[in-house]
Amino acid sequence: MDVIGLTGGIAAGKSAVAARFAELGARIIDADALAREVVEPGTPALAAIVERFGPGVLDATGALDRAALGAIIFGDDAQRLALNAIVHPAVREAYARRVAAIEAEDPAAVTIYDVPLLAEARAASEFSAVIVVDAPAATRIERLVTLRGMERPAAEARVAAQIPDAERRAMADHVIDASGSLERTLEQVDALWESILAERAAGIPSA
Repeated sequence: MDVIGLTGGIAAGKSAVAARFAELGARIIDADALAREVVEPGTPALAAIVERFGPGVLDATGALDRAALGAIIFGDDAQRLALNAIVHPAVREAYARRVAAIEAEDPAAVTIYDVPLLAEARAASEFSAVIVVDAPAATRIERLVTLRGMERPAAEARVAAQIPDAERRAMADHVIDASGSLERTLEQVDALWESILAERAAGIPSA
């Protein structure tokens, strides 16, 4: 099954774009949801995390204490890589299962993988096309401050920690400019959706 990758920097507007695609009929696979799913209590990935980082990463209910784990890996590349070596393969397996389930249910479905760190953790070649939701860094910082209540220095640090916008755009087959109004962003999504459907009907790859 051809899967379209959807990505964008923090506060670029990717969630709104994914929600619109879902409204239009796309099947959305949420990478963040998969990452939470694979470390639920009783999963092999959570057991491996506890073995690697100790029982202190669990809360009183036996669930993953993300704050405790974050404190261990923050600023420690070796610890972060160790965590990624556990979580990333589990997410890939969950993703493959989800794609297979959608294909079995509806082989003609337009499937979109909503993945924030596509440029960091996945290869563009894995997807039939890549959609990048784009907004300037200054706009995204302002959204983090005004809409999410972050302190400006923290917002600036979050944006600066991600890959450069130009690098993300370089992997795009389609760019949605989300720097303006939500209405304008959704108009672009609607137009792109019509293009995707037309290409599918003509047997043309989505790129």
